[in-house]
Amino acid sequence: MPHPASRYLAEGPRVGIRHFTYEDSAEFTARARESKELHHPWLFPPDGAAAYAAYAGRLIEDPSKAGFLVCAKDDGGGIAGFVNINNIVEGAFQCGALGYGAFAHAAGRGLMREGLDLVVGHAFGPLRLHRLEINVQPANTASIALARACGFRLEGFSPGMLFIDGAWRDHERWAITAEMRA
Repeated sequence: MPHPASRYLAEGPRVGIRHFTYEDSAEFTARARESKELHHPWLFPPDGAAAYAAYAGRLIEDPSKAGFLVCAKDDGGGIAGFVNINNIVEGAFQCGALGYGAFAHAAGRGLMREGLDLVVGHAFGPLRLHRLEINVQPANTASIALARACGFRLEGFSPGMLFIDGAWRDHERWAITAEMRA
C-alpha cells in the first residue's frame, strides 16, 4: 500500500510504479523514439501522440489490462520503462500476461528488475492475481534475463505464437505464481 503522500502505487529504493496517464504522452513517446534501436525487433511502443492516446486508453479504460510506468526516483520520477499486464482473466484463473520494456537511457541499470518486482507484488497483492506469464522471443536475451532474475520459471515453447514485426514469432513461456513469491 503506498504511503499517503507518495505518488506511486509501490516503490523500492530506486524506482516507483504508477499507472499510465494521458498526460505522460510527451515524455513516453520521446523515450520510445530514443529507444527504437533498443526495442527492435522485439517491441514497438507508441512514438506519437495519437498512437500513445490509443495505447494508454486501452490500459486505462479496459479492465482486462493494467499498465504501469517504472519511474526512476533519481531522475525526478522520469519514466525509465513500462510493465503492462494484459489479458487479465479473473475467476478460477486469476492470471495476466506481462509485457515490458526499458527505455534506452535506463537500460542496464537494474531499474526494470526493481520495477518488475514491484508490479509482480502489486499484481499478487491489490490486484489479487495468482499467476503471471511472460511470452518472450528466444533471442531476446535481455528480456529472458529479466524474467529469470525476477523469479519466473521457463514453462514451455510456443512456435509461431505472436505476429510481431511482420511474421509469426516463436516464444518461450515464462510464469510465476503467488506461491513462488511467498
